[in-house]
Formats: sequence, structure tokens, C-alpha cells
Amino acid sequence: MTSVNPYISFNGNAEEAFNFYKSVFGGEFETIMRWGDNPQCEGMSDADKNKVMHVALKVGDSVIMGSDFVAMGDEKYTPGNNYTVALGPDSREEADRLFAGLSAGGQVIMPMSEMFWGGYFGAFGDKFGVKWMINQG
Repeated sequence: MTSVNPYISFNGNAEEAFNFYKSVFGGEFETIMRWGDNPQCEGMSDADKNKVMHVALKVGDSVIMGSDFVAMGDEKYTPGNNYTVALGPDSREEADRLFAGLSAGGQVIMPMSEMFWGGYFGAFGDKFGVKWMINQG
């Protein structure tokens, strides 16, 4: 079964926001990674390296996930457009099927590929402008 979770981008205050959410919902972070943990980001400033690359907080049967926005290319942080639907399929085949189907007619941001954290990950905007991420593993 594929899980469906909200993914929220923040403008440098993801850790503060998720500590607030944790104070309200309870629980512990399932994970918290910094941009500096990513071997592909060695050229980033020290300030950007300390920002949150990924954080996950379990809330009931769901997970709220997020990160600090770090500009890559022409992208800009835009409040109100900082949400993504994150899918967690059970298999690579399901990940590839969902990626191919949902990205048809849209814009691929990152094709499905192996990632340093051990996941199989891809990102895209669909033909309706909705942002999606798929992470299997």
C-alpha cells in the first residue's frame, strides 16, 4: 500500500516549525537530516548546510514531513505554494508506475534514481501544477 503524506517547505525555519508541531502532537522525529549530510551539496554555504534537508514527525498513522527551502536554479520560495504530496510506495515497480503515470504531461524535476540515504527517489510537477515526490525504501 502506498502511503500519502504532506511535505511542507519552509523558508529557513523548518526546525522551529517542526519543534512546534512536536510540542502540539507529541512524539519524536523519525528522522532529521541537514543539507550538509548530502554529499552532493559540498558547494553550499555553511548556513545552507545547517538547514534541514528532511524531517519527519509521526502523527497518528500519518507522517508530516518537511525541509528548509534551498534555492536550486531559478526556484524561489513562495508561501502558499510550499506543499508537496509525498508518496511512499512498497516497491520500485510501483514507484516507477506512479512516477510515469502522474508525471505524464507534467514537468520532471528529478527522475527516479538511487539516493545517498538508500531510497529510490524522484520528484515532478503534474500537468495540473501539483508537486509530487516519490520515495521508495
